[in-house]
Amino acid sequence: MQRLGLGGLAAIRFRAAGALLLVAHLAFVGWITLRPLDVPWVTAANLQPFAGIKADLALGPRAAAHRIGEGLGLLAPLGFLLPLAAGRLHASKLGSFLRTVAAGAMLSLGIELLQTAVPGQVVDIDSLLLNTAGVAIAHLAVVPAARSRIRRWKGEPRELPLPRDEASQGPTPTIPRVGIAP
Repeated sequence: MQRLGLGGLAAIRFRAAGALLLVAHLAFVGWITLRPLDVPWVTAANLQPFAGIKADLALGPRAAAHRIGEGLGLLAPLGFLLPLAAGRLHASKLGSFLRTVAAGAMLSLGIELLQTAVPGQVVDIDSLLLNTAGVAIAHLAVVPAARSRIRRWKGEPRELPLPRDEASQGPTPTIPRVGIAP
């Protein structure tokens, strides 16, 4: 748990802003992906990985960039909004990345499963892959740099590695002096 010292109020504000932006983004994603569409026909579900991406690439570079960009960009803000809402400055880089990408993948899977019940919406495995990749790219592009910048802004010293002897043995224990009993 983070202490409320100097800058503790700022940490609470960062978390609150992250949570508010996260809820707003998820509401927008829900509206985009789960609203019924009036279409005269519906394509079949795409359950073969990369088949939709190959079809998009066959349409030409401009159409492919647009469709693939939509898939990458839909859930990409989760890559930095989830860590912002969590508010951990000293999280493991790999752990934070894995948690964020897993949450993005689960959210994308949930959306794809909910789309099976929405008229006009079709399940697409490539959407799941592109959404997850977008979350990963956004996390890698924003979170490490933002955390280091916030640490520098707070004036925290950089973590220096301990010399090899101290790291393996730990600090020297102190023993209180005891006098001779009568």
